[in-house]
Amino acid sequence: MSVNNSLYCDPVLRYGDDAQRERFLKPVASGLAHGCFALTEPQAGSDATNQATLAVRDGDHYVLSGRKQFITSGREAAFALVFCQTDRAKAHRGITAFVVEQGAPGFVVAKVEDKLGIRASDTAELVFDECRVPAASRLGAEGQGFKIAMAALDGGRIGIAAQALGIAAGALERAVAYARERKSFGVPIGQHQMVQWMLADMATAIEGARLLTLRAAALKDAGRPYGTASAMAKLFAAETAMRVTTDAIQVHGGYGYIKEYEVERAFRDAKITQIYEGTSQIQKLVIAREVLGG
Repeated sequence: MSVNNSLYCDPVLRYGDDAQRERFLKPVASGLAHGCFALTEPQAGSDATNQATLAVRDGDHYVLSGRKQFITSGREAAFALVFCQTDRAKAHRGITAFVVEQGAPGFVVAKVEDKLGIRASDTAELVFDECRVPAASRLGAEGQGFKIAMAALDGGRIGIAAQALGIAAGALERAVAYARERKSFGVPIGQHQMVQWMLADMATAIEGARLLTLRAAALKDAGRPYGTASAMAKLFAAETAMRVTTDAIQVHGGYGYIKEYEVERAFRDAKITQIYEGTSQIQKLVIAREVLGG
């Protein structure tokens, strides 16, 4: 739902006209449908400017051709927000956004990925084979697509930070419960100093991630600049989730590697938070540019 709300609904709300909001947003906002965000391509992940999918104007339509990779809810979504090159000579200033409806001729869900984690959410490859899309489905002006995508990702990173925070908090909760019950050398393992230190570090990192996430969300709600804050929240929360879930497995020992104890799932789910909505490395670039003044 984070992708649905922040990466699909928010751009349609902000950049769509009244007719587009009625057709493409209202069913999603009312819970009758889902939307997805189709930016990533086989050769355009972190380098989102390297879009190969083309949209060529043909009368009152555009003809879309290309592939989109790793699209969350791509199979289930009724609407896809798709980013295409409409003018290669202009590079990222030639990227344009379109809302494409599921079932449109030439629009095919080619593959659903078999993933390490977040297995309850489908991740799909979308193919556009001369897919004709009405010009009225273009979101914003030609060439505005990259701006729309980056603005959406700023908000989406807050959602991923919250996701990472929840994963980490759940893993800590299970680790604490286990540390109280499991005994070694005649006492609960939570009485051993090394386990206490692990739990203390986990709890402290989680609290830091929580505050960064709340700060980014508060800035967004207040209408203030929040891009750097969301990058910081996403970076710190994702790294925290990976460390905390790793340590939660360690606290459980061999049982942590067994599915029955659930922390292994948290570990698998945590990894993606370091990747989507911009990798941890991309977040560092965003933050560094702000620190350096541009």
